[in-house]
Amino acid sequence: MKKLIGFLRLMRPANIVTAVSDILAGIAIAVYAGNNVISYQWQPVVLLIISTAGLYGGGVVLNDVFDAELDKVERPERAIPSGLISRNTAALLGVVLLLAGVAAAAAVHTSGWFSSSALIAIIIAVCAVIYDKWMKHNRFLGPLNMGICRGLNLLLGMSMLPAVLPQYGYLAIVPVIYIAAITMISRGEVHGGKKNTLYGAVLLYCIVIASILTIGFVNNYMWYALAFVVLFSAMIFPPLQKAVRNPAGPLIGKAVKAGVIALIVMNAAWAAAFGMIYFALLIVLLLPVSLLLGKLFAVT
Repeated sequence: MKKLIGFLRLMRPANIVTAVSDILAGIAIAVYAGNNVISYQWQPVVLLIISTAGLYGGGVVLNDVFDAELDKVERPERAIPSGLISRNTAALLGVVLLLAGVAAAAAVHTSGWFSSSALIAIIIAVCAVIYDKWMKHNRFLGPLNMGICRGLNLLLGMSMLPAVLPQYGYLAIVPVIYIAAITMISRGEVHGGKKNTLYGAVLLYCIVIASILTIGFVNNYMWYALAFVVLFSAMIFPPLQKAVRNPAGPLIGKAVKAGVIALIVMNAAWAAAFGMIYFALLIVLLLPVSLLLGKLFAVT
């Protein structure tokens, strides 16, 4: 049982739920663009959810593998430095999860490994490894790399209807901006941060909100989007404001956790901006699940 808990701690279950919300938001956009022609195809939905769970889980597991020596000093309670899970075992788990994520994506369409879903999944896996191994500590490329993984995850959901990608693929830039902001904030989680960095994150958050509302306005679903944006703002700004006042590690950690969990509401806002209110409500239902898992397992 301790081993099982250790594996779950490595995989960050609460974060995986947020990745599932990316997929559902992408599918909602695809359903909107496809005039609901794919609304009742549940097998691809399940496969894409399995895919993102494997890709995200594998990425964060390998993150801890590469950080094992640093975590001995900064986070000795984690599964690998505490000795609960060996580094080699964790590495194997991470690779298996990434491969499972890519395989699930390849099964979405009859074109298999040559489908857009498979290609996007492969790129996500590669980007995750590049971030974990090389880019994480780069001030600019690290946040950008992590943001690209999230943007691609939204595209992975859209790839349920590949024809949608050229039309709405540009929306992936918004998750890139948002995750880049969270990654910027997280730099000060252990030793404290700088106010200028936190102010920069506030600006990026505002850009994300403006983008969602703009899409909602263009699609004539402004009020739907606004309802979820208000909840989204209520989740991300209060803890960030406290961190700005006092950029200490624990307060920054709370701001990061709030930002990660709020991804679910941001994705619900995306679905609402396209008039997919039922998808938006379904996505919001993931919020209590992620919050519960966030209390049981670390988010960062």
